[in-house]
Amino acid sequence: MADNASLRIMRLRALIEHSRTGDSERAAAERMLERVLNKSRTQCGYGDRTYGARHDRVGRHASLSRIADMIREDIALARVTFPAAAAPEQVAVIDPIGDAPRGISFTVETPHDANIDITIRGVPRDWGWDGEGGVETVSAALRALAGELAEIMNGYNRNGSDIEKRFFGRVRVGGETLEW
Repeated sequence: MADNASLRIMRLRALIEHSRTGDSERAAAERMLERVLNKSRTQCGYGDRTYGARHDRVGRHASLSRIADMIREDIALARVTFPAAAAPEQVAVIDPIGDAPRGISFTVETPHDANIDITIRGVPRDWGWDGEGGVETVSAALRALAGELAEIMNGYNRNGSDIEKRFFGRVRVGGETLEW
């Protein structure tokens, strides 16, 4: 039996190759497949430059709004595609975006030059925050969701001592920044 990653790869390839798949959905599925296949950042041969796994998908001179559009498409596809259903004898795989409550929504904005913000809205109080001992903290589930969103966003970025970042990104909920 195939493990969850290979099952996801097979499903993404089937979606990409299906004749009735729309162009934008196909493109988002291709980006998701590439992200799964290239889970780690690739190292370039120049100094200590690193490029996100999705950096080359939009081209070197793509506008920030185009990058934000692609991030939106990736989030939308991750939200509706392939819920991880494990058989009773398998360990369930956690999918922070797919497992998040349905009332949660995401906005991807470019409020300033060289800045992308992903804002999480509609987070249920009992799911997103823990209130032990009278001190309210962000729950592990919400932190995992923010981490997964940051991973998608940073897949389009670059960094290094001899090159500037393509953009500065953050994942927010309410007025609080969870990931930079």
